[in-house]
Amino acid sequence: MIRTIFINVFRFILLVGLQFFILNNIQFSGFVNPYLYILFILWLPFETAGWLLLSASFMLGLIIDISSYTIGYHTMATVFTGYLRYHLLRFIAPRDGYEPGMSPTATSLGWTWFLKYATLLVSAHHFLLFWIESFGWGNFFAASFRALASSAFTIVLILICQFLTARSK
Repeated sequence: MIRTIFINVFRFILLVGLQFFILNNIQFSGFVNPYLYILFILWLPFETAGWLLLSASFMLGLIIDISSYTIGYHTMATVFTGYLRYHLLRFIAPRDGYEPGMSPTATSLGWTWFLKYATLLVSAHHFLLFWIESFGWGNFFAASFRALASSAFTIVLILICQFLTARSK
C-alpha cells in the first residue's frame, strides 16, 4: 500500500516535470502537442477509489494549467478523462474481473487491451482539450485534426514508456 502510494507520487512528479520542462516545448507545425502527463491517470491501480481518481485528475490538470498558463482547459480534460476511465474500466473488465493490486498495463492485460484502453482515453482527453481550446464550431475541423495528430503522437510516446517500463511475466 505504502509502496503503491510512493510509486504513484513519483510518477505524478516525474510526468508533470517531463511535461513542463520538455514536452510543452515541443510542437510540430503548431498541430502536434504531446501530452504524456495523461499517462498518470492511465496507470493508476484498478482499486483507486472514484473520488481519489477525480481528485488526482483535478490536481494533475490544475498543475498543468498553471504551468502552461491556460485557464482550466487541462483541468477539465483530465477530470473528464478520470471520470471516463472509471466507467471504461468497468465496461471492458474481463469476465473474472481485475486482480487486486494490478494496474492497467500492457504486461498485466496484454498489448492489444492496453492499446484500446489508452487510445480511447487519450483520444477523449485530446478531443475535449482541443475543442475547448478552439472555443467554437468555426475551427471544428482544425481542432479535430490537431486532436487526432496529437493523440497519435501521445499514444506512440505512451507505448514507448510502456515498453521501457514493462516487466516480463
